[in-house]
Amino acid sequence: MVNNKPEDLTSWFTDESLSLFSQPPPQADEKKEAVARDLETYPEAIQQETMRRLDFLNWIKKRLVGGWTQKNLEPIIPLAATALNFKAPGWRTVSRWWGLYSASEFNLQSLTPKHHRKGNVNKRVSTADNKYIEEAISCYLVKERPTIAAAYQYYSDRVRTDNIGLVSGEAKALSYKGFYNRIKNLPPYDVMVARYGKRRADIEFNAVDGHKTLSRVMQRVEIDHTPLDLILLDDELNIPLDRAYLTILIDCYSRCIVGFHLGFNEPSYYSVRKALLNAIKPKSYIKEQYPEIENDWPCCGKIETLVVDNGREFWSNSIAQSCQEMGINIQFNPSKKPWLKPMVERIFSTINTKLIVSFPGKTFSNILAKLDYDPSKDAIIRFSTFNLIFHKWIVDVYHQDSDTRRTLIPAELWREGYDKLPPVMLNSLELDKLDVVLGNTDRRKHGRTGIRIHSMRYDCEKLSLYRKQYGGSGKDKKTLLVKTNPDDISSIHVYLDEDLEYLQVPCVDPNGYTKGLSLLRHRMNLHLQRNYIDSKVDQDSLAQARMYIHDRVVQEITDIQASSTNRKLKGASKFAKYQGVGSDGIGTIVPAELPSNESNKLGKRANELPNNDDWDDLVSDLEAY
Repeated sequence: MVNNKPEDLTSWFTDESLSLFSQPPPQADEKKEAVARDLETYPEAIQQETMRRLDFLNWIKKRLVGGWTQKNLEPIIPLAATALNFKAPGWRTVSRWWGLYSASEFNLQSLTPKHHRKGNVNKRVSTADNKYIEEAISCYLVKERPTIAAAYQYYSDRVRTDNIGLVSGEAKALSYKGFYNRIKNLPPYDVMVARYGKRRADIEFNAVDGHKTLSRVMQRVEIDHTPLDLILLDDELNIPLDRAYLTILIDCYSRCIVGFHLGFNEPSYYSVRKALLNAIKPKSYIKEQYPEIENDWPCCGKIETLVVDNGREFWSNSIAQSCQEMGINIQFNPSKKPWLKPMVERIFSTINTKLIVSFPGKTFSNILAKLDYDPSKDAIIRFSTFNLIFHKWIVDVYHQDSDTRRTLIPAELWREGYDKLPPVMLNSLELDKLDVVLGNTDRRKHGRTGIRIHSMRYDCEKLSLYRKQYGGSGKDKKTLLVKTNPDDISSIHVYLDEDLEYLQVPCVDPNGYTKGLSLLRHRMNLHLQRNYIDSKVDQDSLAQARMYIHDRVVQEITDIQASSTNRKLKGASKFAKYQGVGSDGIGTIVPAELPSNESNKLGKRANELPNNDDWDDLVSDLEAY
């Protein structure tokens, strides 16, 4: 990296960055004089101190006789400090304040404290030391984007190695803070050009006016959900499956649909994730899965700004973190202002009026419009059939047709925008990482049995080795970031902080239950299992058994209280165990007082119970519990 550095950092910025990316100078009539800062631009403490100094000078000026000299100032300064409740400064300080104030033609900002100017990060260093800084900065300004800490490490290592063997004249390295300030004082635009490229820098730093016209595809993409106004049938059973939910992403520059997801899950992170994957990844499955489609669906690539509404699914930590990881900016549309997100709102209307308007099984938003029509009885379109129809309508109809005002054709506009500036395409490694990035985010303790999540256990040899080296026990158990692919819970991805990478950890599943199992199906299976277990439990028998045990306790207590001579009770320790006698407050085996009507009932039942000699046998059977 060092061998490829520019010889001179200043010339690198001048010759490369500024010559390549400089903008033409503004016209004479466009130049406007900059407005100087005022007192309100300073921190509150500096504003208050400035006004105190002004009040102090005005008080003294009204009472001062003669010039601002030591002889004239020393008697009056204590009086001013007392009157204004102001800590008395020295006469030289007051004289200096007045000199600055009067020399600036009574400019208020001349009295501001100059603490903010302390610590000049551009302090002079020797030419020999400066070469190390230039080398380190050139290592920082590369496409690999190393951290400032890594660049400083290189800088300090260079200084240290060159000092080895020197008797005198050793170079002294800057502190990390000083080096950090040097980096931060570099021109931000030039730094972004060097590390991220001109395209990213222009997007980041170019001025953005209100209602700015879009200039490229995938610059702004809107997303939203809607229940489809159509009843679909099961592929195998031909039974109605109700209305499916449609999640769509539409590119605002070209009006092309760039991705969608159709399913029966309510709008959630799952549907957003599936739609995002469909939008970002190339649509290579079209020709193989749907040979009936004639045209290509070229829409794919990284989204710059994703416009969402205020739905709960868009406020989840998973979607926010995933979009930040991918460099997607999330823009929340103001509540109750759908006209600020017009493209996706309009496409739903287009689908209902131009695609499914005459399909059997169509539903009506207004219940009064249904009359005697029952969409579930007239539905004839299977889910897979509609999936094919919807793909073909997007690619061969909607994208190829002009809008109602005859101003654009989405497919043509996409091609024009793509030729001007294509969106960023993800390589194969980034596409593989995308499935991990868009996974459900959780944090779990890393114990001796691995990680427990979704009522399953995940562990492997590599995680065990990591646990031996970095894991803790008890309260010191390490909490790790866990990503779950909701379409396949046979494994999870665990982020290892020390290794700075995700580790794929399989489920401990000897029966192969989780192979290809989705998280939703697993949760439904758990719910059905609990219902099945509950259905097999005889609640009446359990209630009778518990009442029998309680009645036996009451009878034994009654017999003990009635006996004045025999203070021993066979199985007393087991009574104490049953009643929960312990240090947390319970100190007797006598149960809590019962209502009078309940006591009468228990008394009658107690007389019908067998002899208490068999109590020890009864409670001995409860030992295991």
